[in-house]
Amino acid sequence: MAKRDYYEVLGIGKDASEQEIKRAYRKLAKKYHPDVNKGEGAEDKFKEVSEAYEVLIDPEKRANYNRFGHAGAESIFGREGFKWSDFTHFSDIEDLFDRDFFGRDIFDVFFRGFREQPRRGPVQGNDLRYDLNISLEDAANGLNTEIHVPRTETCPTCDGLGAKSNSDVKTCSLCNGSGQEKKERITPFGKFVSVTTCSGCNGSGRIIEKPCPECRGTGKIRRMRKISVKIPRGVDTGSRLRITGEGDAGLRGGPSGDLYIIMHVVPHEFFQRDGDDVYCDIPVTFSQTALGSEIEVPTLKSKVRLKIPQGTQSGTLFRLRDEGMPKLRGSGRGDQYVRVRVVTPKKLSKRQRELLEELSETEELEENDFLKRFRNQVIR
Repeated sequence: MAKRDYYEVLGIGKDASEQEIKRAYRKLAKKYHPDVNKGEGAEDKFKEVSEAYEVLIDPEKRANYNRFGHAGAESIFGREGFKWSDFTHFSDIEDLFDRDFFGRDIFDVFFRGFREQPRRGPVQGNDLRYDLNISLEDAANGLNTEIHVPRTETCPTCDGLGAKSNSDVKTCSLCNGSGQEKKERITPFGKFVSVTTCSGCNGSGRIIEKPCPECRGTGKIRRMRKISVKIPRGVDTGSRLRITGEGDAGLRGGPSGDLYIIMHVVPHEFFQRDGDDVYCDIPVTFSQTALGSEIEVPTLKSKVRLKIPQGTQSGTLFRLRDEGMPKLRGSGRGDQYVRVRVVTPKKLSKRQRELLEELSETEELEENDFLKRFRNQVIR
């Protein structure tokens, strides 16, 4: 089958610049690359596009092709034609697998073995999370407490070695102690060598012949550890406390991870929290609001006296400065807001009923804008 013109293959004119050739090739190579396009004939298309690019991107080869056509290409590649071993115009193979060209996934598949070598040095242990429920009072006043956290620790018997003794640890024969295996595979680009973690020693480079009986060769044990915790004042649900070094033990002498304590403030039966402020409802009698009075109000710190002015309406909100939650960052406290609620008695004594009946004969609703609009609506 006759070969197509290289300029036609790339969809460019014969006067195309180097940048136009590269741009056309990248577009088509991305479209037909075998790892992207699984359709029938995609690999052949990709080879055709790559062959055209190999010729046209090189000034000498391009000039030879412009003069002699495909006959000139045979003189370039030999009578066998284009071979992948001739494909050398990328100074770094990453140019061909540029992340913006083929995408991160394909790049990682090809180059992970070269970039992410198994870690054989010290490795920090895992971080741990502990969810702690505390009361609103504890959040306001701070708390010193103890928690029990399950975590992995370095085995005290073998001191993390994993073996009964040093003589029971041998070099892995599969990787010769490197912790890595090299694997070769053939691709359209030639032979690729990938480096992976050794399957014989899991990357440690050693084989334990006689494991430690306590940790069974892992070098770690699982324990429940009691940890003292100081909760600062002002924490809220979602607040996070970090305790350095109280997570899982590290590997190969690495430091332990950290412990993160996540706070959950339990809803209070009396106070409602809104940031650094707290709200509460206080029941009062009709006479207390009508005549005016002074009532006792509980706060997060103690109790305070609140003056109810004469004629206070049910639902009125009073502000108590600096009686709210302590500020977690900075100094000072929020405020407490007290909402008075007039409670109607369900049962009356004989004397109470007589007094209320006398009152009802003399009382009148205070004329206000709302009452005026209401009466006008009724009259209509």
